[in-house]
Amino acid sequence: MPEGEGTAGPTKSASNRTQLRSCRLSSALDLVHLAVQCQGDPELEKDLLGLFRLQSRSLFEQLSDPAAASLESKAAIAHKLRGSALAVGAGRVASAAEALERKALAARRPARADVAQPLILRAIAALEAAIAEVVAEIELISD
Repeated sequence: MPEGEGTAGPTKSASNRTQLRSCRLSSALDLVHLAVQCQGDPELEKDLLGLFRLQSRSLFEQLSDPAAASLESKAAIAHKLRGSALAVGAGRVASAAEALERKALAARRPARADVAQPLILRAIAALEAAIAEVVAEIELISD
């Protein structure tokens, strides 16, 4: 079966890890990665960053919403944020979102639920900080 079809097996997971490592963590945004993704089109880069800025804020608001209290909802939102972050080269956001997704999924096990809540709250705070940092950088380079 070709890569990308069927279930997300080891090939897809390994590919995601490689993408995450390629998003340099020394800066909020890997502009080289973004330029490659956009094939050097500065207008597309600007549009993609603008969309990411709006989407990341919106998805984070959903995480903060009491209606999104289920662990599955938190994991799904974190997964979306991770994918978007990888697309624009926001490595810290991708890492923080992946950590939240893992913690939310692990907390579904009854034996872990009571211990998991503080870990999930810390993961959400780390994600919030990473998003704030990348949004600030987007606003700096957009001016």
